[in-house]
Amino acid sequence: MTRLQEDAQDLFPATRRALLHRIAVAQSAGRTPSLVAAVVRDGRVVWHGARTSVDGHGPDENVQYRIGSLTKTFTAVLVLRLRDEGALDLTDAVEKHLPGTGAGEATVAELLAHSGGLAAESPAPWWERTPGSLRPQLADVLGEKPLVHPVGRRHHYSNPGYTLLGALVERLRGAPWEEVLRREVLEPLGLDRTSAQPRTPYAGGWAVHPWADVMLPEPAEDLGRMAAAGQLWSTTGDLARFAVFLTKGDDRVLSARTVREMRAPAAPAEAADVMDGAAYGLGLQIQYRDGRLLVGHSGSLPGFLANLTISVEDDVAAVVLTNCTSGPLTAEVGADLVRIVAEAEPRIPEPWRPAAEADAAVLELAGQWYWGTHAFALRLTPDGGVSLEPLSGFGRRSRFRANGDGTWTGLEGYYAGELLRAERRPDGTVSHLDLGSFVFTRQPYDEGAPVPGGVDPEGWRGIG
Repeated sequence: MTRLQEDAQDLFPATRRALLHRIAVAQSAGRTPSLVAAVVRDGRVVWHGARTSVDGHGPDENVQYRIGSLTKTFTAVLVLRLRDEGALDLTDAVEKHLPGTGAGEATVAELLAHSGGLAAESPAPWWERTPGSLRPQLADVLGEKPLVHPVGRRHHYSNPGYTLLGALVERLRGAPWEEVLRREVLEPLGLDRTSAQPRTPYAGGWAVHPWADVMLPEPAEDLGRMAAAGQLWSTTGDLARFAVFLTKGDDRVLSARTVREMRAPAAPAEAADVMDGAAYGLGLQIQYRDGRLLVGHSGSLPGFLANLTISVEDDVAAVVLTNCTSGPLTAEVGADLVRIVAEAEPRIPEPWRPAAEADAAVLELAGQWYWGTHAFALRLTPDGGVSLEPLSGFGRRSRFRANGDGTWTGLEGYYAGELLRAERRPDGTVSHLDLGSFVFTRQPYDEGAPVPGGVDPEGWRGIG
């Protein structure tokens, strides 16, 4: 019995059958030669399944498939490593590091989030089905007019944008993108079955005729300059490990704080994106589906479809790989696999434990506060910070990080980056909380606190 089979026993039989049924339907209805999937929970693979048109054989966790634009997430990891080391800033214009590209003032962050205004594709012929040798220089990838939108104004998916990011990695590292990726990401994470060129065993890519059950082999081109946008081949086993990294971080590659940054929306949303519950972070797609927030990425190249979907809250991830040009909607399959496990076997929370200690000065602030007549609760959080949220359940809320000097900085929403501090009277008692000029008091419009605009001396009254 393989390790994957041993781990699979962690799921209930009904859950395993539901997962198998979902990929069986996807392979059959999607008319794909093969489909392979894995589910990760609590940091390890707990299920692996495959369906194939070849009798007596099914791809396992070590069979490579081409993963297309999932490559972009790997490239984003390399760029954020450079940022964390201080080699660049996300607000840097790309021209600072790659002068003469014609990409205007698009920043590194805007290219990561596909909001740099660049075209979606390189000039003809279609780059995914032709040799990369046809586009040896960045100018060949970008064309005469690289920009099709104002920089930073809208999310517009761009393969040339990630080609630029790959070139940026090469310029600052002084080595080929593939070499840097292997040394800085693949080897530390143990992704030894992820590579720029296919390694046996690997699946062949096929086009399935839309109106007949016949197939045509697809070419597997080396993308050359555009490798950073879609070159990689990988396996369910490796992508399962990559999913764990994108959930928890790994200090050998990126910290947990930086992978959280990757998962946060970073691009302006189109109206259609808002309606679909979709956004884009720094190299990661974000989707609100079935009541849960999902992050990951999809990929496609002629002959292949791929998807990685993660629910951080549920600590469940799914990988789906298939070898056809069009067919199964892998993003839907991935989301369904996550949902099946999360709903059938919901995550069991860690036992509550009391804090080792509590700062008396901070504990004094816990409880109910009022901004005008709006009631809020301030709570101490296990990480040493505080949270502030409306008692109604609706409105502005945020967690705050302790700064070590008796103040806190907002981490999310309206109060992100804003400073929270407790103002004290000369005798040391707390007068009020100040949050970006908002005054929070222990009672609504407390006359003993410096409420902006003052408090009517006649106090509260009825109509009478």
